[in-house]
Amino acid sequence: MTRTLSPGELARLRERLDALARELGFDQVGVAGIELAEDEANLERWLDEQRHGGMDYMARHGSRRSRPQELVPGTLRVISVRMATTAPDARAPAEVLADGRKGYVARYALGRDYHKVLRGRLASLASSLEAEIGPFGYRAFVDSAPVMEKPLARNAGLGWIGKHTNLINERAGSLFMLGELFTDLPLPVDAPAKDRCGSCSACIPACPTGAITAPYQLDARRCISYLTIEHHGDIPEALRSAIGNRIFGCDDCQLVCPWNKFARVAAEPDFRVRHHLDAPDLIELFGWSEADYLARTEGSALRRLGFRRWLRNLAVALGNAPPSAEAVAVLHARSDDPDPVVREHVGWALARQAASRGPG
Repeated sequence: MTRTLSPGELARLRERLDALARELGFDQVGVAGIELAEDEANLERWLDEQRHGGMDYMARHGSRRSRPQELVPGTLRVISVRMATTAPDARAPAEVLADGRKGYVARYALGRDYHKVLRGRLASLASSLEAEIGPFGYRAFVDSAPVMEKPLARNAGLGWIGKHTNLINERAGSLFMLGELFTDLPLPVDAPAKDRCGSCSACIPACPTGAITAPYQLDARRCISYLTIEHHGDIPEALRSAIGNRIFGCDDCQLVCPWNKFARVAAEPDFRVRHHLDAPDLIELFGWSEADYLARTEGSALRRLGFRRWLRNLAVALGNAPPSAEAVAVLHARSDDPDPVVREHVGWALARQAASRGPG
């Protein structure tokens, strides 16, 4: 049971929290209250407009997403943390995106799964706090429950929600991931971050599929990250050519953001590139067996796709790749794949390759 702490003890604990978080590799920590009424209204409008696509869970969880005390009874504060996850040894994004023979993987997903890293560090942070004050109530989350992580991080002072709907920090850009500790400790809250996008709207035209429909408005149904990761069925044919060689996620709206001149690469060794996935050869990837896929994505965020969606995404990229006999050969080898989604995308890719080669 959480013991009652005096205001002075809570203030000192909040100061101590910064040091404990740094010791565990977090780049910043902040404390937010649990009032999210305006964000709840925005979420409800977004859901009403069906902009969540096939992410039915976004609506299924109801008000628990925007009311932390309903998700975890007794919650009084949310401790929000951020950690840079961009692989420090990765090839430059522009270089990979410009080479249609290579596959582009979102830079956060090149090393160990950030869910695992941040969740473990949050557990350690809670243990460190318990060592200071004794047992208290908490639950840790890293994309693992209905949590409005960006509004909470904004309210905790970690950054503002930019026009591309990602969190931006004035000293670190937006290339980081977030985690939360819901707690019954009535810690002093931090001041919310102020929006500093100003008149800049570079992210809006940068989106290859036009998913940012207006400042601060995202239609997930057009978002490449959604289409290549969350979406389970056929990728809409009208959007496939714009996906290019992006096989897992997309960073385009962040890559053009001026604030990312301050972005930092990950200090955590676990986020270093694995299996040369920072600039992999598409033909080689499409030749992987399911056993190869499972072995080379172990402990990686890429594992969440499953082999079927992995092949689907690669087929789209190969359809967009420069014409080559090798690409046609690997596509033909999977033209009778038992999965109808894979078969359809392979057929589309073969037709694109044929059209690119021209007559003869």
